[in-house]
Amino acid sequence: MKNFNVVKNKKIAFLIVAVVLVVGIASFLIQGFNIDIDFSGGTEIQVNLGREVTPEICDEINDIIESHELLGKIYVSSTTQSGADANTAIIRTGSKELTNEQQDALIQSLEAKYDFNREETELQITSVSPSIGSSLKKTAVLSIVIAAVLMLVYISFRFQVASGVAAVLCLVHDLFVMLTVYSLFQIPINANIIAAFLTILGYSINATIVVFDRVRENKKRVSDDVGFGDVVDSSVRQTLARSINTTLTTLFTIGMIYIFGVESIRNFALPLIIGIVAGLFSSVCLSGPLWVLLDGAFGKKKDKDGKKAGKRLSSAE
Repeated sequence: MKNFNVVKNKKIAFLIVAVVLVVGIASFLIQGFNIDIDFSGGTEIQVNLGREVTPEICDEINDIIESHELLGKIYVSSTTQSGADANTAIIRTGSKELTNEQQDALIQSLEAKYDFNREETELQITSVSPSIGSSLKKTAVLSIVIAAVLMLVYISFRFQVASGVAAVLCLVHDLFVMLTVYSLFQIPINANIIAAFLTILGYSINATIVVFDRVRENKKRVSDDVGFGDVVDSSVRQTLARSINTTLTTLFTIGMIYIFGVESIRNFALPLIIGIVAGLFSSVCLSGPLWVLLDGAFGKKKDKDGKKAGKRLSSAE
């Protein structure tokens, strides 16, 4: 790994980030997000129709809701097939909650149309108030912002302000990658996203601190004429094996959860897998180059090209 120089080859990492940004923004604009009722509010009904739920049946159910005297068009949001059971339809009414009377009326219409008995089939009804969904969204955003600010303060205090800003930018990258996955695969965005985001924030910042801590140690061991970019490159090489081994160990565990878990658990595990991989990339390939760039911008050191200005690090490698 002696030729692994992230600072000297930072343009490659920045190009990868640029591609991810383009893909993510395009997906946000074209596909958007699959907002679950946890955030949007409304009613979700999961019912086993006893037959495969095709796109045609989904359209039929939407027509039933739209033409029903107790429901109407304002209650039509989406009807999809459950990934866990091809015979189960998932009916969402958006921000409009169904009253008990409306729920009974809709189930009766489905019983008449698809010839099943609610007492003998799988039926699950969940309702969330729009005000609760709005409050949950605010809580999600607030918790992530507070976590990022506290991390910025901690890293700035322990290392430098430039390193704190670099670490937060890496966290933003990791969360953006996860949001891109949610958009591309249309994974329902529900309360689990809060836990997923905070988990990745903690995991990614830990990997970044390992690199930064080695940078701080190496800075004390070399003369002042050694370029800061060289110190960062050497520190990344020294911690690379540790970062990869830790990531692989974590991925093995979450991978098993994704393979053998139920659908709700898999929807939570997939973004975690992507976030962990993104965290490895950002901590190894982004955090160091960003620190070097921001350190120069803050006027503390000038080592833009990462070329060696003095003696080489030898014993640490």
